[in-house]
Amino acid sequence: MPFIPHTESDVRDMLDAIGVQDVEDLFDEIPASLRIGELSGVPDGLNEQEITRLMVERAEADGRPLCFMGAGAYEHHIPAAVWELTTRGEFYTAYTPYQAEASQGTLQLLYEFQTMMAGLTGMDVSNASLYDGASGMAEAVLMAVRSNRKSKSKRILVPTAVHPQYRNTTHTIVNNQGVELVEVPYNSEGGHTSLDSLQQFEGEDFAALVIQQPNFFGILEEVDALTEWAHKQGALVIAVANPTSLALLTPPGEWGDSGADIACGEGQPLGVPMMAGGPYFGFICCKQALVRQLPGRICGRTTDRDNRVGYTLTLQAREQHIRRSRATSNICTNQGLLVTAATIYMSLLGADGLKRVAQACHANTRKLVTALTAGEYVEPMFNRPYFHETVLRFALPLDKIMRPLHAHNLLPGYVLSNDYPELGDALLVCATETRTDADIKTYASHLGRIIESQTAAGCPVEPKMA
Repeated sequence: MPFIPHTESDVRDMLDAIGVQDVEDLFDEIPASLRIGELSGVPDGLNEQEITRLMVERAEADGRPLCFMGAGAYEHHIPAAVWELTTRGEFYTAYTPYQAEASQGTLQLLYEFQTMMAGLTGMDVSNASLYDGASGMAEAVLMAVRSNRKSKSKRILVPTAVHPQYRNTTHTIVNNQGVELVEVPYNSEGGHTSLDSLQQFEGEDFAALVIQQPNFFGILEEVDALTEWAHKQGALVIAVANPTSLALLTPPGEWGDSGADIACGEGQPLGVPMMAGGPYFGFICCKQALVRQLPGRICGRTTDRDNRVGYTLTLQAREQHIRRSRATSNICTNQGLLVTAATIYMSLLGADGLKRVAQACHANTRKLVTALTAGEYVEPMFNRPYFHETVLRFALPLDKIMRPLHAHNLLPGYVLSNDYPELGDALLVCATETRTDADIKTYASHLGRIIESQTAAGCPVEPKMA
């Protein structure tokens, strides 16, 4: 947001209105012994030209690598209008809209966001966002435990193919509340959660089954079969979805005969740039029957007695508004600025635009896999369909490959050895609509030369998978 400094005349007028002679008079309650005086070691101020050059130099020092890394955060094209509008003062400094009469613009935007997310996920209701996708999954788990009247347990089936950071975050939040996360192994050939892996839990009492679509490996799960299995066991279904993929894939609300019960995920792909650790925002939607257990808040649309449209906070089942013992969550605020960007992004692209983005992502990832597996030392790890990222197995140790690729200004993918050591030298690669054929060729050519150099130097090579 542009910063316009106050003139001396402005300052004088404000001081006169307050009734003090000097700005220092505003701080007369602070004892002199607590005042620091002048700051030492602070350099002289820079003019606009100098500060611009300094910031450009620092930005360039980080480089602008070609990114083929996904794993939950994705580089998408963001139209310039998205953040030009998002950073307008009306949105940029807006806080929780407690006073509806003074917050109609913010409330309307949140209402539109809820409408779009409910439509995208195929669910009945959406709230006005959460902190991020990981805490969103934790809130969905707690919501399922509260909502499932058929279950007396606090046990949740969570496939190991669900994002490991989501699983860790959820465990941290729910563990001390007596909720147990029970792991379901993935199929070693397909990278998906098969019905066979669920048979061992047949007849047991579980509050819910979590299904990530696409899963952490980028693989498409058999969501209809998994949903039907869970419902037959009396368990609810929690969908963890990539919102971009929902422009192509069946939405959670249509999984199986009756759909998932709760849908959550990370909203970052919807107009939020990849930044140093965030901030991101989460979304959560559900069926109408579960709306009273939905954490956070819901914005509603109505008309007054003069038939004028108005917006207000309709449901606020959080501890700031109702008795703590009856609150569904202690969420303090939503990621309103990020939700603003996402709403504008979805409005600009529309359903067709979002579908074209998803199609381009899938097509580019297929091109990437074809290019990287053209030689004899790289191959797909799994044999099932994927969306816009997938796992590749390397016959050479990845630590011999990653550093040279980084030196060539590439982010080649996410190494899976820490989270899934059983996969060995496996790399999760991703290509969104921002990657061009030239980008993919650059990656493949650098990788080819590095592998050739390593094998010539006698680097040990593992045999290909059968």
